[in-house]
Amino acid sequence: MNLPAHTAPSRYTDRAFPSYRFVPGKTPHPTRDPNGHSYNKSPPSLPPFNVEDWYACEEYLYGIDLFNYGYWWEAHEALEAVWMAAGRRTEAGLFLQGLIQIAAANLKWFQGFHDVAMHVAAEGLEKMMQINGIFLGIDVAAFSNAVKSYFSGENEMPVIIELIKD
Repeated sequence: MNLPAHTAPSRYTDRAFPSYRFVPGKTPHPTRDPNGHSYNKSPPSLPPFNVEDWYACEEYLYGIDLFNYGYWWEAHEALEAVWMAAGRRTEAGLFLQGLIQIAAANLKWFQGFHDVAMHVAAEGLEKMMQINGIFLGIDVAAFSNAVKSYFSGENEMPVIIELIKD
C-alpha cells in the first residue's frame, strides 16, 4: 500500500509494526487467514483505562502510531482494546470510538469508498466533538478541522495525530 509521501511522524512506542497494512480484498485478513500477521494472536486484555494517565497506556500510544503510519485497520484493533478498557459509554470510551471510526474512514477513503468514508468520519467526529480542548493528548478542534479538510479533499494527506502531554 502506497501512502502519499510526507515526513515520518513521531513515534510514541518502540513496538514493531505488522509486516503489512491490511486492506480488505488485497492482503490476508490479519486474524482469520492463516497467513495473517495476527493469526492466532489473542487481543490484549487491558486494565481499566485511566484518562489522566493516557500517556502511560502502551496500547493507546501504539494505536496512535499505527494510525499515523496508515495501519488503519490495525489502529482500529489496538484502539478498540483501549475503548473496552475505558468503558464503551464513558466520555473516554465515546471519544475512542470516534477515533476508531476516523481510522476506519481513512481505510475506506484509501479503498476509494469516499461516500462511506465521509459518513463514517462524520459519525466519528460527532462523538469526539462532545469534548473541548485537549483530550487524551489530542487537540480536539485542530484534529476535527484536519479530518474535515482531508475528507473534503482540501488536503490530500491523511491526518497525523501529534499528541500533546499537558
